[in-house]
Amino acid sequence: QVQLVESGGGSVQPGGSLRLSCAASGSIFAFSTMDWYRQAPGKERELVATIFSGGSTNSVDSVKGRFTISRDGARNTVYLQMNSLKPEDTAVYLCRMRTIGGFVYWGQGTQVTVSS
Repeated sequence: QVQLVESGGGSVQPGGSLRLSCAASGSIFAFSTMDWYRQAPGKERELVATIFSGGSTNSVDSVKGRFTISRDGARNTVYLQMNSLKPEDTAVYLCRMRTIGGFVYWGQGTQVTVSS
């Protein structure tokens, strides 16, 4: 059973930065696609960024140039570096693992609040 544990959320002012981490248990991290999602109150869950096992990435237009997804295979961890944060980035951020066998695992989420 894979477990994903997010950390790094918090409250920041507009223009600030945070780095989220998602640590995965097990030995399949290196072969899995990792995603960061977010869900704001009253809104649907939104895919923010993806990093594939080979290291290529995708991100939604609203965060391009501000957010960077990366992964560290030695630590079984995926990161989301968030810069120039805006109030509209306020949400619960969740990581998701997609394995090559087609299984999907979710973390519990970490709250990010951007407010002056």
